[in-house]
Amino acid sequence: MVSALGNRLAAGLWGWLARAGKVHAGSPAARRFAAFGEGSTMAFPPGTVFGERYIAVGAHVLIGASVTLSAGFVPGLDLGPETLVRIGDGVVLGRGSHVVGHRSIDIGDDVYTGPHVYITDQNHGYDDPDVPIGKQWPSEAPVRIGPGCWIGANAVILPGTVLGRNVVVAAGSVVRGEFPDHCVVGGVPAKMLRRYEPTTGWARVDSLQAQSRNASPANG
Repeated sequence: MVSALGNRLAAGLWGWLARAGKVHAGSPAARRFAAFGEGSTMAFPPGTVFGERYIAVGAHVLIGASVTLSAGFVPGLDLGPETLVRIGDGVVLGRGSHVVGHRSIDIGDDVYTGPHVYITDQNHGYDDPDVPIGKQWPSEAPVRIGPGCWIGANAVILPGTVLGRNVVVAAGSVVRGEFPDHCVVGGVPAKMLRRYEPTTGWARVDSLQAQSRNASPANG
């Protein structure tokens, strides 16, 4: 009896905290961001969040619980006048995901991620074999994720990645490089697996390459 009552009280308290702790447009926490659009919500509990004035969140964005959003190495840095992390309208960031910006991360409208996706524009350097990697100067390159992409659970988006429109990233992939509109990428490292062609629809990349070889003048 006492245990059941305690469980109900704990559940009620957690529900109250979840409602009171979420960030939404107009709340004090939202005002710390460069922008926090109408209808957007960051669920409770949040992950690590700092550098908000360099992070712009569009309208009708859903940021799951325990999501980390950061700009810069540590809180309180002067990173200049520009916004470093831009999250478009209608984006959904899955629970436990990380968006870690230092130079430039653009996430287009209507991008959805599964849980525990990691997106960053900075990585550890390892040029000097005599210096611990954690003490070497990191490398940076802008990241751009086109509108309408779906990024599966536990995927990692590395510096320099450019995804076109409506790209699917398979769960668990490690992505670096540029990929065109309407394709499926996956693997470690990620490669293009399928692509949409207006005349033939979706096809595996190896099939498209075989068709191209068969149609070449050398095979004519």
